[in-house]
Amino acid sequence: MQAKFKLNGRIHRTPLVHSQTFSRMAGCELYLKQENMQKTGAFKVRGAINKIANLSEAELACGVVTASAGNHAQGVALAAAQVGIPSTVVMPVSAPEAKVLATQGYGSKVILHGMNYDESYERANQIAVTEGATLVHAFDDRYVIAGQGTVGMEILDDLPDVDAILVPVGGGGLISGIALAVKSVRPEVRVIGVQPVAASSGYDSWRSGSVCRVERPASAADGLLVKRPGELPLQLMLRYVDDFVLVSEEEIAEAMRMLLERAKVLTEGAGAVGLAAVMNRTLGLQSKRVALVLSGGNVDLIRWAGTIAPAAIHQV
Repeated sequence: MQAKFKLNGRIHRTPLVHSQTFSRMAGCELYLKQENMQKTGAFKVRGAINKIANLSEAELACGVVTASAGNHAQGVALAAAQVGIPSTVVMPVSAPEAKVLATQGYGSKVILHGMNYDESYERANQIAVTEGATLVHAFDDRYVIAGQGTVGMEILDDLPDVDAILVPVGGGGLISGIALAVKSVRPEVRVIGVQPVAASSGYDSWRSGSVCRVERPASAADGLLVKRPGELPLQLMLRYVDDFVLVSEEEIAEAMRMLLERAKVLTEGAGAVGLAAVMNRTLGLQSKRVALVLSGGNVDLIRWAGTIAPAAIHQV
């Protein structure tokens, strides 16, 4: 895949770590793809770098603009800084402060607008039109999807006999890229999407075969809060994704706690949904080799403490 060469030397090759503890608990061989250790703390930098690497000289000269709840924002900010072009990022007013500060730290101009990704996207689109900047979509873009697909390629490189990959789903860019990359080489590998119950537009769309909206998505997995999946990601999901499950807020909080307590891995809610699914759903993965994509680790520690408190109290 051309994206793999575009990213060479510009991102971290993140580890795929076998977990004896979680394997024993889940009844399968579990491997953690730690994109929480990626540059900017999340997989999103892959797609952002690949997109910007494919811009023309004229497009680069005008700079880029994007909308994001945080992780894509940082990816675009870093990618733009690497090639020395200006970038503007529109983020929801509720975006975690840590992600806002990190995005600014990479050199982007940050505008807080809207209550969710979709409202931020509308503003970013306006800026693209009025200022002539290139819009870097968070998930509905073939170059972004191709960049995210390199996660799947690395999993196959490190675990050629993987049986299944569980992937967090927001707008669908990550799972569509992984599914396309993996199925092109090993079509028998199961690719399973995971979303929060209250932010289920990808699940609903995959089940129905057409775009469905969730007007008020809500979850501690803030990176997955989109009203609808992208058109291109949905096409790829319908073709390549084998299964799709939903997890509750309690299950996400417990998975975050388990990852930190048992594996010493700090993972945001979006990155923990795969573990939540494999621990709480019957997916037919017994004795199989399963990779979980821990998509990011940019945790707002103050919010996170409140998120896991009920789970921690329940354990006592």
